[in-house]
Amino acid sequence: MDEQALLGLNPNADADLRQRALAYFEQLKISQDAWQVCAEALAQGIYRGVYHIATTNRIFFSSDDHIKFFCFQVLEHQVKFKYSELTEVQQQLIRETLITWLQAQEARRNTLLKDTMREQCIPSLVESWYQILQNYQYNNSELTCQCLEVVGAYVSWIDLSLIANERFINMLLGHMSVEVLREEACDCLFEIVNKGMDPIDKTKLVESLCQVLQSAGLFSIDQEDDVDFLARFSKLVNGMGQALIASWTKLIKNGDMKSAQDTLQAIEAKVALMLQLLIHEDDDISSNIIGFCYDYLHILKQLSALSDQQKANVEAIMLAVMKKLTYDEEYNFENEGEDEAMFVEYRKQLKLLLDRLAQVSPELLLASVRRVFNTTLQNWQTTRFMEVEVAIRLLYMLAEALPVSHGAHFSGDVTKATALQDMMRTLVTSGVSAYQHTSVTLEFFETVVRYEKFFSVEPQHIPTVLMAFLDHRGLRHTSPKVRSRTAYLFSRFVKSLNKQMNPFIEDVLNRIQDLLELSPPENGYQALLSSDDQLFIYETAGVLIVNSEYSAERKQVLMRNLLTPLMEKFKVLLEKLMMAQDEDRQMALADCLNHAVGFASRTSKAFSNKQTVKQCGCSEVYLDCLQTFLPALSCPLQKEVLRSGVRTFLHRMIICLEEEVLPFIPSASEHMLKDCEAKDLQEFIPLINQITAKFKAQVSPFLQQMFMPLLHAIFEVLLLPAEENDQSAALEKQMLRRSYFAFLQTVTGSGMSEVIANQGAENVERVLFTVIQGAVDYPDPIAQKTCFIILSKLVELWGGKDGPVGFADFVYKHIVPACFLAPLKQTFDLADAQTVLALSECAVTLKTIHLKRGPECVQYLQQEYLPSLQVAPEIIQEFCQALQQPDAKVFKNYLKVFFQRAKP
Repeated sequence: MDEQALLGLNPNADADLRQRALAYFEQLKISQDAWQVCAEALAQGIYRGVYHIATTNRIFFSSDDHIKFFCFQVLEHQVKFKYSELTEVQQQLIRETLITWLQAQEARRNTLLKDTMREQCIPSLVESWYQILQNYQYNNSELTCQCLEVVGAYVSWIDLSLIANERFINMLLGHMSVEVLREEACDCLFEIVNKGMDPIDKTKLVESLCQVLQSAGLFSIDQEDDVDFLARFSKLVNGMGQALIASWTKLIKNGDMKSAQDTLQAIEAKVALMLQLLIHEDDDISSNIIGFCYDYLHILKQLSALSDQQKANVEAIMLAVMKKLTYDEEYNFENEGEDEAMFVEYRKQLKLLLDRLAQVSPELLLASVRRVFNTTLQNWQTTRFMEVEVAIRLLYMLAEALPVSHGAHFSGDVTKATALQDMMRTLVTSGVSAYQHTSVTLEFFETVVRYEKFFSVEPQHIPTVLMAFLDHRGLRHTSPKVRSRTAYLFSRFVKSLNKQMNPFIEDVLNRIQDLLELSPPENGYQALLSSDDQLFIYETAGVLIVNSEYSAERKQVLMRNLLTPLMEKFKVLLEKLMMAQDEDRQMALADCLNHAVGFASRTSKAFSNKQTVKQCGCSEVYLDCLQTFLPALSCPLQKEVLRSGVRTFLHRMIICLEEEVLPFIPSASEHMLKDCEAKDLQEFIPLINQITAKFKAQVSPFLQQMFMPLLHAIFEVLLLPAEENDQSAALEKQMLRRSYFAFLQTVTGSGMSEVIANQGAENVERVLFTVIQGAVDYPDPIAQKTCFIILSKLVELWGGKDGPVGFADFVYKHIVPACFLAPLKQTFDLADAQTVLALSECAVTLKTIHLKRGPECVQYLQQEYLPSLQVAPEIIQEFCQALQQPDAKVFKNYLKVFFQRAKP
């Protein structure tokens, strides 16, 4: 059908044309993918003539509104009658199309409204606002405030001269002295100051406003007790300051140094007011001025030299930041709510100021922090907690404010290194770790870990800090929050000190013994640490043993002492689980068993290429763990929890024990494949992939034996019927399909194609067809990419003259067509990055076929396959020439263009 068909959509069309358009509409409703073309046209605003070519589903749209309406009707039909048949991606496309179109229409409408209003009514509106403000300012404050809000909302897009003139500004400034009006007047003035304009004019406007505000006494912050007004006023001053700085930046860029200097003087004149607001006890008022403060420091950073006044300003900002970082008495450390969260955010803003101060004057910042820190720490016993906390916090913040590579704060710049070293020495020897407040305790531990390199310079302080970690100040603190954070920090501290821990290893292991106990799932028992916290303690114990300078025999003894209690407890708990009737009791026991496996697994993180399990003499201990944990796989209760834990442990053991783990894999796999669901298989396949990739030929007999049982389990789950709209089940199947193809990719990519080849002709064929199906039929570019990788690998291995019987036929009958059918699908979106990667692998597959089959491949494409697709002879010639290019990239680029031309 040609473009004449849609002329019938025009309201003035005759009956024949209308009938023709109706028939065309019915045709589009039946079409599988015409709705997508309509959606794209709506989203991109393409309405240039309309015609439809049946063979290619190509549609071009004219700019008439009735064509848009027609497109919406096609989409409406799709949503009403075919929505459930669409993929999630296609459903999302419809939603996005509608939202994009509506947003674009709204933006166009708004622009049109504003343009029309500017031409026709804005001056009259502005006059009406002025009259309302003038007539009601003293007798109807509510109406006046609403009018001021309206003015503020319009300022950004109307001619500023209508508002920024003497009569309007004078009235607004008058409102600044009226208590019920001044907050709204502040916001209105802020919008005026924020309006884009010439930098010199902006400076004049801000300066004239400031003069009037100052003469009205509004700069006397200390005499004002209305914090709500001051928060608005602070926002206004911030806007004025940032507006002046933006003007200064533009003037510098334009080379107008005289005006830039005048603007800088205007900025400097506001610093005193800025400081008053920054230091204000109300954090909202202080927070609102931080932008101006930050930008002002950025100017100072750009100046070649600072004046005495500017240096004084920097110091004043520094002291203000230090003061404002301090907690107040009301801060609730045990039950942090919204107010506490707001203060934490405010502290982050102050930290940015501190970092900027360090860029302007690092020496001054270091000296100021050192002075505050030393004064506070000398008398910490009699100083309020918030002052002690902030003194330590400032030392902590210096680490980021004065950055160095790899935490080397105690070398290089002697002055800085000495100052930091002195402060760290004071911190660990002052006894402040005993301060009875959680905020101080936590800040102490955070800081010693942040500056762990200090202990390389002065290792004599390590025992002092270790004791703080291990006693009532740290891991045995009364606060669960402190204990939890300390567990993590202790792990980091021990790892960072490495060999310097050697003299303390056995003492530390003895002291943490009670913290390693597996918490029994009995009611009422309250362990000091949660199971998550215990993971860090087990990891720490492992690190201490593995990194020690002990002999392998001694390491084995220590590791066995660490893991034997876990194994013994595991056996007892597993027996209890097998007999447990109550489901809650079963869950509690399964969780406890899972924790035991997790703890043993975590200790293995201490091993490395330099310190392997074998070198440390610990293989036997971990093999015993495997023997102990594997029976949990055959437990019929709480399978998901138990299998997950044991599977994770097996992953770790494959890395740590290497081939010693192999005897355990067959029985473990057999148990994990029993009664499994999509999620179980999805998590089991990576384990098999890991074994395959690591051990290759060593596991070939095992893989050949379990290959088909695994595939049968996968196919069984994939073929299970699911509810039509069950998105969760569909996603699970998609993920399992990806895992299945990833498994085949691992097998073929590890040079073990014999695992597939030895499954018998029927099974091999079935596997190959699933890969073809994955490449073509499922609209999942991630899976499609994997399938093409598998196909190109199989062609590389089997596609030569000496390949398996019948494989060459399979290449021409199925693999070559797959390379064309997949990209020709409407769901194969060449604008999507993942799909482009899939196409790239498709190109590799075709190149590999050509490499292995030579001229025979070109002849087949030229004489049989491409003509069957009705491809023009000159395009066939062009395609075959591109395929024979030695540079694979040339063909990849060509293939994308080829399919872009071929698709509607």
